[in-house]
Amino acid sequence: MDDMTTLIVGASGATGKLLTEQLIAAGHRVKIIVRSSSTIPDHWHSQALLTIITGSIAEMTEAELSGHVADCRSVAFCLGHNLTWKGIFGKPRNLVEASVRLMCRAIAQNVHQQPVRFVLMNTAGNSNRNLHEPVTAGEGIVLGLLRLFLPPHPDNERAAEHLRVHIGQDHPHVAWVVVRPDSLINEDKVTPYTLHQSPKRSALFNPGKTSRINVAHLMASLITNDKLWNTWKGQMPVVYNGNDQTRPPACE
Repeated sequence: MDDMTTLIVGASGATGKLLTEQLIAAGHRVKIIVRSSSTIPDHWHSQALLTIITGSIAEMTEAELSGHVADCRSVAFCLGHNLTWKGIFGKPRNLVEASVRLMCRAIAQNVHQQPVRFVLMNTAGNSNRNLHEPVTAGEGIVLGLLRLFLPPHPDNERAAEHLRVHIGQDHPHVAWVVVRPDSLINEDKVTPYTLHQSPKRSALFNPGKTSRINVAHLMASLITNDKLWNTWKGQMPVVYNGNDQTRPPACE
């Protein structure tokens, strides 16, 4: 994609920071929405390709957010609940879902020559209900408990479902990919990774590993690489670390 600006929500998080750095390093313009209390690298404040919007998406109006996204060709969501008692069990429990819905409405207020690319970071523990992804009885019990007692999990499910069901495959303003990493780990460099339509192992009982920097690389590549985007548009690829000859192309 040429002449591209990407809006990143959740840029102060571990994966969001890596995605921001990768897009800037590739020469792309980036906007980020971060709270005033968020910790971001000092050098970002002097980065010419980066626009920092201070605020909380949960507190923005649809019109305000529409203005921020008006010149963007793509949106990346790395938003999640803080891993604290308040972040997991406090309000808003529908942070991700509500923010995704708001962003889609804000995008639709603007006129674009083609749909805005929307890349949502999610989890391999969430099923793509467009496909047959069966779960065992044990997995079903654990998932039911997670939905009851761990609010971030159903929030992530509902956020992906909004794109899958309500935005769908032929929306005039929004096209999407939901990225599903397995157990997240930290690595210093991008390494080979594989993409699959559905999980190859149990995210609950036999999880694989996915480095955050590889997730960021995949999200950046989906945003910037037309071939990769067209391969996975409207789908929910699962990403694992590992060697594979069909490693996705680098961020352009």
